[in-house]
Amino acid sequence: MVFTSRFTEIKIPQDGIYKYVTSNPNNIPDDKIIFIDGVNNKNLTFGRFKNESRKFAALLKNRIGFKQGDVLMILSPNHIDYPIVLLGTNAAGGIVTLANPNNTPSELRHQLIDSKASVLITHQNSLDVVVQVSKEAKIPVFNIFLFGDEELNGCKPFRPELIDEHEIEPVDYSLEESISTVAYLCYTSGTTGMQKGVQLTHMNVVSNLAQIASFEKDLNSQSIIMGVLPFFHSYALTCVVHATLLHGATTVILPSFNAKTFCHCIRKYKIDYIHIVPQAIFELVKDQSLEHDFSSVKTVVSSTAPLSNQLIQEFYKCFKVQIKQAYGLTETSPVLIYSDSKNIVSGSIGFLLPNIKAKILSTEDGRGSYLHLLHLNMDKSYMYIIELGPNEYGELCVSGPNIMKGYLKDVKDIEQPFDENGFFHTGDLVSIDEKGIPTHLFTNIYLLTFIINL
Repeated sequence: MVFTSRFTEIKIPQDGIYKYVTSNPNNIPDDKIIFIDGVNNKNLTFGRFKNESRKFAALLKNRIGFKQGDVLMILSPNHIDYPIVLLGTNAAGGIVTLANPNNTPSELRHQLIDSKASVLITHQNSLDVVVQVSKEAKIPVFNIFLFGDEELNGCKPFRPELIDEHEIEPVDYSLEESISTVAYLCYTSGTTGMQKGVQLTHMNVVSNLAQIASFEKDLNSQSIIMGVLPFFHSYALTCVVHATLLHGATTVILPSFNAKTFCHCIRKYKIDYIHIVPQAIFELVKDQSLEHDFSSVKTVVSSTAPLSNQLIQEFYKCFKVQIKQAYGLTETSPVLIYSDSKNIVSGSIGFLLPNIKAKILSTEDGRGSYLHLLHLNMDKSYMYIIELGPNEYGELCVSGPNIMKGYLKDVKDIEQPFDENGFFHTGDLVSIDEKGIPTHLFTNIYLLTFIINL
């Protein structure tokens, strides 16, 4: 049985990411502040963002010889200039690979070489390991730039380099090009211990933004968003960075989660929209010493893992805000299931987004998900896969415009997790009831979903 979304199918915009997120559907003025550094109060307006991201695109093309399809790596905690580099690379027609600053040198080396990155933007705290690993990847020091204002170890901050540049027009994409052109390489362990590159196209990301925007009415140009989830992760990439630009909202950026700083920023900036993860919710609920004022907060969205009803109730008791839930994977750009504010169902993780189809599969003997068995190196000829109906528990498989292009082809011995009908096997276990409401999510230990280190 194929399950469909309760929401009406939408028309997906046929634009590249840069053009779509700067299309300004809410007609905000260029002097509207869209990003604020929650530590030092620096800010970035919409007009300045457009100017500097296009100048960054010019810097890549004119001084470095960066071509369409070339790869730039960002290795940094959240920073107010992160969106400039991210979307500036998009504007130049490049691919961004996003790296976790907590990665080990060997993990960083693998991602740098595997992605074939030729330019690297990093934070001074990561510079020592970057210089070491970049030599092995044969990236010259003049292709390494820094966030911030200081030159260190021969690596220059990128912002002063923009002064003499002129804006360039962003690369424009046809429908066919947006479907096939990779915009981001996000690395995940997926179904194995090996980090592998997830290829997200312009169409994947634009689709997911449009899918969420079609029914998420709590987010608009007046929203003030908490930007504490790490931008290197696809969830924050789509739901915080891109969504801020698309809706003309304002995001307060923090480099990492600290409960006291988090609460201070909510009070200072009157935050009303928060994306958060369960471990942060747990800390907020359990820390009785926190001074907090959540009176401005209207929306809290939790991802990475299902929340217990007890923790949801404890959070509401402390802060008087109802939590919505979301679910997805890096491979799905990332959101598949999202809560509707008007119809929050207890025990549910939300509803399938528009334009997504799902089916629930199981092996005939009920021994687990298809991907689980692949991980155990089971003989595929042994697997008798059956489709399940409502309220039956099995592996969630999905299709839709936000599903990744695939894993990098350079990765050997990695099974592409699609069936013959194009459905992506998540490896996660779920049931869907007669109303199309997914419940009882169990995240397979062999598949990384939204595991985020704050």
